[in-house]
Amino acid sequence: MTRWIPTKKEKYGVAIYNYDPHGEQELCLQVGDTVHILEKLEGWYRGYTLRKKSHKGIFPSSYIHLKEATVEGIGQQEIIIPADLPLVQELGATLREWAQIWHKLFVAYKTTQFRSVQQMAYSLIEYRSQIVSGTLPKDDLVELKKKVTAKIDYGNRILGLDLVVRDEAGNTLDPDWTSTTRLQNLEMRRQTLFSAVHTYSLLMNLKNFVCNIGEDAELLMSLYDPDQSEFISENFLVRWDSMGMPKEIEKLNNLPALFTDLSSSDLMRQRLFLVCQIIRVGSMELKEGKKHTGGLRRPFGVAVMDITDIAHGKTDDEDKQHFIPFQQIAMETYIRQRQLIMSPLIPSRVIGENEPLTAVFNKVIATREVNHKGQGLFVTLKLLPGDLAQVRKDYPHFVDRSTAIVRKMGFPEIILPGNVRNDIYVTLLQGEFDRGKKKTPKNVEVIMSVHDEEGNPVEVTIPIEDVCRCHLRVMFRHRSSQDSRDKSEKPFGMAFVRLMKGDGTTLKDGRHELIVYKVDVKKAEDAKVYLTLPATWAEVEEKEKQTGKQFHHSGVIPVTKDSFQIATLTCSTKLTQNVDLLGLLNWRSNPEDLDQILQRLMEVEGGEIVKFLQDTLDALFNIMMETSEKDTYDTLVFNALVFIITLIGDIKFQHFNPVLETYINKHFSATLAYMKLTRVLNYYVGHAEEPILTERLYAALKALKYLFRFIVQSRDLYLRFYGNSEDGDAFFNSIRTLFLSFNTLMDRPLDEGVKIKGAILKYLPSIINDIQTVFDSVELSVLLTKFIESIPDSQLVRQKLGCMCKMVESDLFRQPDCRDVLLPLVTDQLSGQLDDHSSKPDYEACVQLLSTVLDNLDRKDVGPTRGHVQLIMERLLRRVNRTVISMDRSSPLIGHYLACMTAILKQMDDMHYAHYISTFKTRQDIIDFLMETFIMFKDLMGNVFPTDWMIMNLVQMQVFLRAINQYSDVLNMYFLDQAHFEPQLWNNYFHLTVAFLTHKTLQLESFSQEKRNKILNKYGDMRKTVGFKIRDMWYNLGPHKMKFIPAMVGPILEVTLVPEPELRKATIPIFFDMMQCEHNFSPGRTFETFENELITKLDQEVEGGRGDEQYKVLLEKTLLEHCRRHRYLSQSGEELALLLSSLLENLLAYRTITHDESPEHRMSCTVNVLNFYKEKKREDIYIRYLYKLRDLHLDCENYTEASYTLLLHAELLEWSDKRCAPHLIPRDGDHVWTQQELKERLIQEIICYLDKGKMWEKAIELGKQLAKMHESHMFDFMELSQLLKKQAEFYENIMHAMRPQPEYFAVGYYGLGFPSFLRNKMFIYRGKEYEWLEDFSLKLLSQFPNAVRMTSTAPPEDNISNSPGQYIQCFTVKPVLTVPHQFKDKGVPEQILNYYRTNEVDQFQYSRPFRKGAKDPDNEFATMWIERTTYITAYRFPGILKWFEVKSVSVEEISPLENAVETMEMANEKLSNLVQQQACDRSLSINPLSMMLSGIVDPAVMGGFSNYEKAFFTDTYIQEHPEDHERIEVLKHLIALQIPLLADGIRIHGEKTTEQLKPLHNRLVTCFQDLREKVEKHYGVITLPCSLTERKKTRVGSVVMPYILSSTLRRMSTVSTLSNTSSGLSSGSVSSDGPSCISSQDSLLSRPSDRRASVLSRSEEDNRIARKNRKEWSVSKSQVLLERQSDADETPPEKQQRPKSLQLGDRRLTLSLFQGVSSQLSLSNPLSPLPASPHTPRTPRSSSM
Repeated sequence: MTRWIPTKKEKYGVAIYNYDPHGEQELCLQVGDTVHILEKLEGWYRGYTLRKKSHKGIFPSSYIHLKEATVEGIGQQEIIIPADLPLVQELGATLREWAQIWHKLFVAYKTTQFRSVQQMAYSLIEYRSQIVSGTLPKDDLVELKKKVTAKIDYGNRILGLDLVVRDEAGNTLDPDWTSTTRLQNLEMRRQTLFSAVHTYSLLMNLKNFVCNIGEDAELLMSLYDPDQSEFISENFLVRWDSMGMPKEIEKLNNLPALFTDLSSSDLMRQRLFLVCQIIRVGSMELKEGKKHTGGLRRPFGVAVMDITDIAHGKTDDEDKQHFIPFQQIAMETYIRQRQLIMSPLIPSRVIGENEPLTAVFNKVIATREVNHKGQGLFVTLKLLPGDLAQVRKDYPHFVDRSTAIVRKMGFPEIILPGNVRNDIYVTLLQGEFDRGKKKTPKNVEVIMSVHDEEGNPVEVTIPIEDVCRCHLRVMFRHRSSQDSRDKSEKPFGMAFVRLMKGDGTTLKDGRHELIVYKVDVKKAEDAKVYLTLPATWAEVEEKEKQTGKQFHHSGVIPVTKDSFQIATLTCSTKLTQNVDLLGLLNWRSNPEDLDQILQRLMEVEGGEIVKFLQDTLDALFNIMMETSEKDTYDTLVFNALVFIITLIGDIKFQHFNPVLETYINKHFSATLAYMKLTRVLNYYVGHAEEPILTERLYAALKALKYLFRFIVQSRDLYLRFYGNSEDGDAFFNSIRTLFLSFNTLMDRPLDEGVKIKGAILKYLPSIINDIQTVFDSVELSVLLTKFIESIPDSQLVRQKLGCMCKMVESDLFRQPDCRDVLLPLVTDQLSGQLDDHSSKPDYEACVQLLSTVLDNLDRKDVGPTRGHVQLIMERLLRRVNRTVISMDRSSPLIGHYLACMTAILKQMDDMHYAHYISTFKTRQDIIDFLMETFIMFKDLMGNVFPTDWMIMNLVQMQVFLRAINQYSDVLNMYFLDQAHFEPQLWNNYFHLTVAFLTHKTLQLESFSQEKRNKILNKYGDMRKTVGFKIRDMWYNLGPHKMKFIPAMVGPILEVTLVPEPELRKATIPIFFDMMQCEHNFSPGRTFETFENELITKLDQEVEGGRGDEQYKVLLEKTLLEHCRRHRYLSQSGEELALLLSSLLENLLAYRTITHDESPEHRMSCTVNVLNFYKEKKREDIYIRYLYKLRDLHLDCENYTEASYTLLLHAELLEWSDKRCAPHLIPRDGDHVWTQQELKERLIQEIICYLDKGKMWEKAIELGKQLAKMHESHMFDFMELSQLLKKQAEFYENIMHAMRPQPEYFAVGYYGLGFPSFLRNKMFIYRGKEYEWLEDFSLKLLSQFPNAVRMTSTAPPEDNISNSPGQYIQCFTVKPVLTVPHQFKDKGVPEQILNYYRTNEVDQFQYSRPFRKGAKDPDNEFATMWIERTTYITAYRFPGILKWFEVKSVSVEEISPLENAVETMEMANEKLSNLVQQQACDRSLSINPLSMMLSGIVDPAVMGGFSNYEKAFFTDTYIQEHPEDHERIEVLKHLIALQIPLLADGIRIHGEKTTEQLKPLHNRLVTCFQDLREKVEKHYGVITLPCSLTERKKTRVGSVVMPYILSSTLRRMSTVSTLSNTSSGLSSGSVSSDGPSCISSQDSLLSRPSDRRASVLSRSEEDNRIARKNRKEWSVSKSQVLLERQSDADETPPEKQQRPKSLQLGDRRLTLSLFQGVSSQLSLSNPLSPLPASPHTPRTPRSSSM
């Protein structure tokens, strides 16, 4: 049988295909998964993926691409390390981390960030493939590495990921192998990814040139500084043909040019322009004929563009095409044009009557708007960092071999040693030529050429050795526009200038006024003749001075009156214009002038010297060596050498440092130079007080590094050549003497030679590494120590510390013997500086020195360091601690000091810690040290280093943890016994450890899996370590535990809430220990203190985001287990455990819902928590949640509910002068209040909210309470007057202000998918103003997008209640009015009663019509029953919420006859109210009254009560239902009662009728007479007292009475059919039918197809009375009348089909008697309302039941 074989080489691979497993034993693979392979068998591997190491399985080998890896360990300890480059591994890890974020961005629909990450990830994948391919050359790989690390770091930064600190080569630093101080110093440089760039190039691409010239043209493009009026670059020449195309047609739309060698100072000019001169090549004037002269170069125009922003880097878009408008030069400036081609460099001051080119440019620049007519250039521009070589390397796609290179006129900012350049620029500035006999100036052509001394013309590119023989010749010739005349024109003048002077120096830069000689003479073209003559007027002046003779204008060649100027500029690394430098190089030819030559050398310009650096140095050392017997020139050579070394230090020539280094190491050969150089240096130092030597010494000190390089190299050459015997100790003594001189110099008073002292401190350390190669290291260390000690303590502190820092950085400090000498010095100096009594310590210099020391001690190649670490620990640890404590957290140095402290602690071992504690003399010293350390650790953790610098923060935590563990042992050893116990010290210890454990850096759950694994692999879970230590230390306390209860309850709770299961199991038992402890030690044998503290802290912590369901279960389980085993705590402990579990459930629900968008859910949970704390009598937390609830209400503008919430706080207070307990004062005030003051303030605020919520009745009630206090107890009559005024305002508002009545909705939440506080419960919701069922339902469903809305209003079946889904039932209910006792049986205005219809209510009704028995086709009323459901809520409305849970539900059935009675009662009530309104307020519109009267009396409109007669007044019905006899009588009585009401209505209608309504009124009168006759005949006559409609006319405003009082009804009974009936209409039966919208809710405006009556509500009282005794009947307090619209074409009632059941969504109009017209204008509104359209039913008020 074949067996699985452990793999040896095939250990590591990557999945290249997805693999779906076919069984449990197989492993699921996704492309890119990394697998570790354990075994193989016949084409299969067995192993695991890195994603899920715990799950091992088999997978096909063909799906895996194997990769190289090394294996460490065997068997279970086997570790596989990929052989990839570290950067490739980092790339993989980064891409995996970014991929997770990328996915989240996609899900969150953050498109911009998603695309950004996508682009960066694709770039990294591309880079990775290039690196992995292994085909890149080494240089390219280094460059690519820079790009990759920059991209990774940039991506991590914008994605908020961790900072990665790298070394100079871009490698990630491992904190185990890098000191913390080095990490900190490297982090400070993380922003500078690349070194500063000194040279730039500007890439310009000429895309097109649009200009109508008609002749060939030349475009000269260059860079121009308008402020200096100078060009800074050469010209880029483009030739354009007469057809408007480039001459090189293949370069159409692509003419690139690179302006190189631009320095940063060039780019930072105030203004920089790209200018283009357009030169026309053709005839003298445009469009001249063939006979005219051609081929003339004439100025045509200019184009100018400001490129300052591009140069400054403000804009960078290489794709953007810039348009540069073309400006043609005006033809009238004909004379001036001729100057243009000759004047590209004229300074602006020379603008006279002529107009040179710079003046034209400046004018164009100053002209804001150019009328270019679409003519101009199209270019693209991009600034590229680097010189030509760098740009070609970095941007090969921009710059190739075909790109024209346009160089800067002059040297770049930094001259490179290999940069060979030999250019002489000649610019024609200006010329003035004699007109002769002409009136106008002549056209002059200037021809410039280069000739040798024989007069032969040479090419412009001259060999360097021929420059001395060459000269520049300029010929002048008249040009004519006539071709024939032009050919006869000959040159009339000539000028010349030599390129090199007789002394070997090149022609000087600047202007030269040339002499113009006549060409008439034949000799004029003979070079041998004219070269003997002066070339410039400057030469003439010089010659005249020398000879004293006048220059003759009519010499061999006559001189003309013409003048001509040129300017030259030499850019050469081979030619010099300096005669002094030439003198030095040729010193042997003039040895007698050596003094002067050496002195003049120091006046030579630096650029000249560095070009001839090696030659110059050779000359100097040759002088020194060849005059070695004497010291005549030693000082001069020394000074010259210092001058040259200083020159190389300049940034402009910094790149010549390697040239100097190479010279010293390879070319320098002066073996005796060291003697002479040290002698001069010693002399300078010894005589530093002499003023003449001070400056020289200062210069020598600046050059000290390279001077000693020469000295050491010379000494080394000497030893190699002669051995040691020749000079004995002379050299060593000279070094000792030098240091002694330094010491003497440093010990002088401060004001003497401060500059020199500073220079010595700055430059002396630079010689250490060199000098130690030829001098004993330990002795050198001693010399350096004495040197530092020679400086007085308070002098040059920063410079001294800087000097020591460089000493430490030197190779000397890495040798243990030298370190033994130097380290005590360093610690002494630092200790003195950081001492508490130090006046002004230089913290920056101190930390730099200390971090350098610690960094060196952390290296692996410096030998034993234990003693040195101990020395630093003893001398500096406490000092550093105190410095950190006293330093401001915003200081930039705090991070460096913390890094130093961390480095010291990191380098200390256990013996160090033990030794350090033993150095304290007393126990109090140890206490002080530990106290300050604990406080400091707690303050510093994670608060100093950037949060994204995870590695540094973790290193800090790791070091702190080790220190904490060491200090824990100290606590146990010294401070645990009864005599020496220190509560404050232990308290600080516990707070530190808790802060450590709960620190965000260690909360692994908040990190990605990738990051979590990294941290666990490297550091483990430090929380567990410290958590177990807290537990052990707590149990060690023994009898001292009570000192930490309740103070430690909160901190321990924080520990237990950390979501780490093992930690929780270990620390939750501490709670039981605390309970037990308090129980044992408290007098009452309780743990009440612990319980209260735990509840308080639990509330704060859970609200802060800690805690979860698992914690709740574990806390309950653990406490129950421990308590049940305890003899005394079993019952009380169990109660607490269950109480905490309940509290946690509420708090967790509250926390979950606080992030919910639904404020209703947040309010529900807040109330649940509120009630919990109310039961537990925790007023402090209760009040806190009250204010949270209030704020939620205010955010939603629920002012009424906010006021009721605040009222709960007010009710906790008394009307007394007792001071408020702190917990009673609201969170938004720290004022000290008495209870009375606070209560008054709260009530004022509540009244304000009630006013906003239009709850004036409640506001008046509270106002009265407050007024009583002001009147009877506080006697504040001013405040009382304000209150009463406000009350008067509220009373007026009640009667006059519009107050829409809210709708109420029943909502049922069914299914297990809802939260526990909603699940399978029913609630009544109070709607907002004008909020109808449809709006409310939509809002409700938007909170539960997954919920299904139920269409039935019946209670749901069990299968819905127990289903996992969410089902919502929602319909309108009507509140049941409870009339306040003071209004019983009284005439109360409708506006007052309206408030009670929808407020102070807790009963709600919903009515649903249904049929019993067979349907009567003739009359459907006979079988229409009503099912009425009554809901009673837990609390009255309004309250602290806009909804309350339904606590009880009852159902009753209303018979058809009872329904008819209720319907008639309601119709009469509506009619009565409307009639009274019309009678009281004549300004009201008559339309509502017209429609109502028409609907009742006109039989064409409605069947009226005839349906009731058919249904209930038949003999058959009476025989079948003898029990309904009384109800039938009541119905008849109500029919009879309608007649007098109609009579009043028709009378008022007649009084108010207009001409247009008279026909209608007449019709109403006719119909009413018929109706009255019929009713009075069958049902008797009822007479109403006139007072019902006339008594209120004297009142202001319209007041509507209840429509009939019971006593009035008795007096009106004139018909004997109800002789024994004392019938009265209850005062509760009042409707609020507002005049403006009666048309929308009365019988005329129900849906045309819907005449169904639906009674919506009826009080328990009325139902009971009606059933018990119909003789004392009462009109129901809540009815619904569905009445029909006034529509002549409506279907008769007999043909209407009544539905079997009403489904939700069937929008039928239901009218509640007590609801009235809830959204109407109040009755007293003086504005006449708009009449509603008779055909517009108000459907939004519909109930859909």
